[in-house]
Amino acid sequence: MLNTRASGVLMHISSMHSPYGIGVFGDGAKQFIRKIKDMGFSYLQVLPLNPPDFFGSPYASASAFAISSLLIDPEFLKKLGLITEEERKSAEYSGSPYTADYAFAKEQSRRLLKLAFSRADRALLEKVSAFKAENEWCTAYALFMALKEKFGGQPWYTWDKEYARFELAEAHAAEVQTEIDFFTFEQYIAFQNWADVKQYANEQGVKILGDMPIYVSRDSADAFGNRTLFEIDPDSLNPARVAGVPPDYFSEEGQLWGNPLYNWEVMEQDGFSWWCKRIENARKLYDTVRIDHFRAFASYWAVPADSETAKNGAWEKGPGMKLFDALREKFGDSPIIAEDLGVFGEDVVQLLEDTEFPGMRVIQFGFDPNGDSTHLPHNYPRNAVAYVGTHDNQTLLAWLWEATPEERKFALDYCGFTGDNWGEGGFRSPACRKIIETVWRSSAALAILSYQDLCGFGSDARMNTPGKADGNWLFRTTDDMINQIDEEYYKHLNRLFRRS
Repeated sequence: MLNTRASGVLMHISSMHSPYGIGVFGDGAKQFIRKIKDMGFSYLQVLPLNPPDFFGSPYASASAFAISSLLIDPEFLKKLGLITEEERKSAEYSGSPYTADYAFAKEQSRRLLKLAFSRADRALLEKVSAFKAENEWCTAYALFMALKEKFGGQPWYTWDKEYARFELAEAHAAEVQTEIDFFTFEQYIAFQNWADVKQYANEQGVKILGDMPIYVSRDSADAFGNRTLFEIDPDSLNPARVAGVPPDYFSEEGQLWGNPLYNWEVMEQDGFSWWCKRIENARKLYDTVRIDHFRAFASYWAVPADSETAKNGAWEKGPGMKLFDALREKFGDSPIIAEDLGVFGEDVVQLLEDTEFPGMRVIQFGFDPNGDSTHLPHNYPRNAVAYVGTHDNQTLLAWLWEATPEERKFALDYCGFTGDNWGEGGFRSPACRKIIETVWRSSAALAILSYQDLCGFGSDARMNTPGKADGNWLFRTTDDMINQIDEEYYKHLNRLFRRS
């Protein structure tokens, strides 16, 4: 799939510059795309575009298909003639430009979208109706969101019986039809707005690399509308088993995620149609998609739903190549990157070999002074995506400060850094540059650098700390930050290592 050497920058849309308290599908995103293109990068990696949870995480969403309305650009609504310039300006944010304010963005987004919806003419509403007909998932999503409002935001599995079962709830759709129409309209606008940004990126020669969590949230339109595809009891609506990962070096208890597990036997009966639709949706949104926790397609850790930790789980066989054969039959070769990090066995190795999907390498994971890690660049295969760090990693500069003296010395020696100013950060951080250059000269066909590491930022710019619910997903940038990037350095780096 990765036929030429290339490089990219990882930054989520919510982190981009905008006047609205959160990054949006607007001029800030387009300006950033132009900037990275000028530096020789040809990929922009974004996190999932799905609606985030209360804490701002796009990995715990109400839908695996929908786009977050918070990312809709008010300027786009104005260009459609649905709001005025005065109304657009009223949504501007006066707080810190360095931190996303999800509560403010949600309030303003809802207010402006309600205004826009009230002004939609027949021609626009016909386009919305056509969008719903073309996107089957939108029926369950709009009903789910409308009923969630009716029940005060409570999870769907706690609703009255005739509403908590999708096949029964459809009979009550007339009760919330206005809300259903609004949420359908919202998704139409979100998809159109994002399509405008993606088209712009592609015209500039930049591909969009998206991100797909393998599992869905229990309280989601996906579980609500497709209950039989998951290990969910039809009477109690409780999951029989849930997802997680077993105890390992990093966690004595393992990680209990709590997502409902797929009923792979049922999914296989109709040729994995739900997954086919999910991949089809991703192909509309992105040029390439990274699937998180890819190893679960080979085998997954299943934990009894009443367990307090992930210790009591068991490995179960995943769908393996049956799923990917079905996808290949429908789409041909799918542009998929496999997130193959963590502990895995021969079944995962074999699945990666059979699918021929590129896996991931992260140099931060490789700096063990006593080992020869697969995450060290001299071990990278060509068919791989090499990362300096992911959205879950500490920033590179902060990692250098937090590493043990032995780890740090090994990292600096490995990357050829000399001198005593390894702790110097900022846009020309010498130690960060040496590590970045080491990744760039590797054999991996695609190399990805987070925006925070591109700028040499410290721990206060970290995007996410796994296992910590709050305080994540808040980082934002500004025009001033972007303008301080050493553009000529990255141009040279991409040319030197034949990545542009």
